[in-house]
Amino acid sequence: MMKISVVIITYNEEKNIERCLRSVQNVADEIVVVDSFSTDHTREICEKFGAKIFQRKWQGYSHTKNFGNEMANYDQVLSIDADEALTPDLEASILKLKAKSTGGIYSFNRLTNYCGQWIRHCGWYPDVKIRLFNRTVARWEGEYVHEKLAFEKSFAVHHLKGDLLHFSFASLADHLQRVNRYTDLAAREMLERKTGGLVFKMILSPLAKFVKSYFFKRGFQDGFHGLCVCTISAFDVFIRYAKAIQMQRESVGRR
Repeated sequence: MMKISVVIITYNEEKNIERCLRSVQNVADEIVVVDSFSTDHTREICEKFGAKIFQRKWQGYSHTKNFGNEMANYDQVLSIDADEALTPDLEASILKLKAKSTGGIYSFNRLTNYCGQWIRHCGWYPDVKIRLFNRTVARWEGEYVHEKLAFEKSFAVHHLKGDLLHFSFASLADHLQRVNRYTDLAAREMLERKTGGLVFKMILSPLAKFVKSYFFKRGFQDGFHGLCVCTISAFDVFIRYAKAIQMQRESVGRR
């Protein structure tokens, strides 16, 4: 039977981590947690589930996840975030793979819970994620946000039945706080990539984002929270360009 190492990165996730750990305990042959020195009860909760815990200074998503993969005992890795959980259908799909000893690279749909509502439109579902893979042929890349699993194109990606549940935003305030945090990173990444036309994109891209997500991706079918998702997502696009422009001007001013 194929062995699977579940790898989770954490920082102050006491509100989420137990749900995550309970959902993977039937598929995990070991659980590896890389914790960035949480100050809440995250570590104690992980210890109750017998997780191997490594405390490590935060060095970005890709570096931290790759470190967790390296600390695992088994090559087949299930990478899951602390605010995510397997559905019974997805658990069953993974257990079938284990029984067949079928390693490789696998994707599945992610379904997001927003302020207590499951969002099935807005471009948020199906949010296909590749999270089950052999660490010898795949590695996380990306310095700031939106880490991506990199592997040779010759490797086929197989899709599994079942959803990965994502308990991302408990409130509108939570969403806005995360936008503020992630747009700092996204703006810095834009400048490093020397993204051009920032002012032009700052004006047009948010509008395009809203129209696409609310009308073409049928965000209106998710009601009030669908409107909130699409509006804040458009604001996210605006603010990341605005921050990049501000950083650019500050950099010029220091010369």
